[in-house]
Amino acid sequence: MLEKETELHKKFWEIYSKQDIKKIKEFQTYMDKFAVNFNLYKDGNFIERSLPFDVIPRIISKQEFNKIEKGLQQRVHALNLFLEDLYSDAKIVKEGIIPQEFVEQASGYLKEFKGFSPSKKIRTHINGIDLVKDTVNDEWVILEDNLRVPSGSSYPLSIRDTYRTIYPDFFEQLKIEPIKEYPSFIANAMDYVNCGGINVVLTPGRFNSAYYEHSYLAEKMNAQLVRSHELVVKDKKLYFKNYNGKLIRVGSVYRRLDDDFIDPTFFNPQSLIGVPGIVEAYLAGNVALMNAIGNGVADDKGIYYFVPKMIQYYLGEEPILKNAPTYLPYFTKDKEYIFNNIEKLVIKDVAEAGGYGVLFGHTMTKIQLDDLKKIIEAEPRRFIAQELIEFYDEQCYLNQELVARKADFRAYVVMGEDIKVWQCGLTRYALEEGNYLVNSSQGGGFKDTWIMEL
Repeated sequence: MLEKETELHKKFWEIYSKQDIKKIKEFQTYMDKFAVNFNLYKDGNFIERSLPFDVIPRIISKQEFNKIEKGLQQRVHALNLFLEDLYSDAKIVKEGIIPQEFVEQASGYLKEFKGFSPSKKIRTHINGIDLVKDTVNDEWVILEDNLRVPSGSSYPLSIRDTYRTIYPDFFEQLKIEPIKEYPSFIANAMDYVNCGGINVVLTPGRFNSAYYEHSYLAEKMNAQLVRSHELVVKDKKLYFKNYNGKLIRVGSVYRRLDDDFIDPTFFNPQSLIGVPGIVEAYLAGNVALMNAIGNGVADDKGIYYFVPKMIQYYLGEEPILKNAPTYLPYFTKDKEYIFNNIEKLVIKDVAEAGGYGVLFGHTMTKIQLDDLKKIIEAEPRRFIAQELIEFYDEQCYLNQELVARKADFRAYVVMGEDIKVWQCGLTRYALEEGNYLVNSSQGGGFKDTWIMEL
């Protein structure tokens, strides 16, 4: 089902119908010039490829987005308080809101960091919150939280630059929210938590799937793009080695690699992309890391189940944006419901991301479902189950025709001195009809998102 056409959509199509169809090819050429890539690893091979994109934007009314904005600010605020609490007094666990063993079994929970509080007590600096719009109640629903190294913000920035160049009519005739301030949101957050020194973006290098984004954001933020060999730790302080060997103090790091690889002396000794000693500098309070180490516990899809309770516990408020209806086989009542309804549910492995580890009950045979029940019975903490949300399709221009494709929305929320919600986001769509997996890592495409008002 396509999202309901509004007056805003009608205004868009009215202008679009007057455009020269040849501009779509021009759009493609212009985007190729930027080399907007999202690289894939498939069957052990590195595949460098252009990220598929669509010329038709998603349109969200300003009024509708205002509610999304308030809900996201509320959610990120509560998640930050949860992480700060969890790594200090853990009151939410002691008071039984979240079971202790449930937290301790989360793969992203790092008990070694218990008792450490990062600069300004901020852990959720850059957040990617994934939502879909439910066709049943016409409400936005949150599918998951990404609080470690969320990616994708550079793609709407790039496609917006292209849009303004190829199709200036839209921006002259429509009230579309500007989006170029997003890199400044991150830069300001880095300045706020900075422990003394320059800001850097730490990248694993060009073979990373999102390397295009690392270089793009570093340039727009006026931050130094660095690899691990360009950083060194001395006396528990982090330094950048410039072209002539001079050491320049680093006060804040926007890291684009996971906890396991950031420091071979603390985590994985086989890591060739980490910085030896950076964790020691971090624990000494001499450098800020964005996002904080240990955030992975809140990315756990099992912990997602408890976010509405976090909002009530820490803020004394009801959630503005709801979770998808979710069940934990860890709890007997939920497990019984899952087993009785498994053929219509979506089963997710809590430790997986990027669309991996997702099973749709309606596509599985009885034998497969029975086998899955046995696995869930043996490892109940490993899975969650969710009702299949029938979310809206978006119009996409594929193979020279307009077609309907499932599309989600990743919103970006930056926490510094205050909580900023970007007036844009990453709309991802599936290339195949009826496919519910829209992730870029699954081969999905992206389109611009216009926050508009009449």
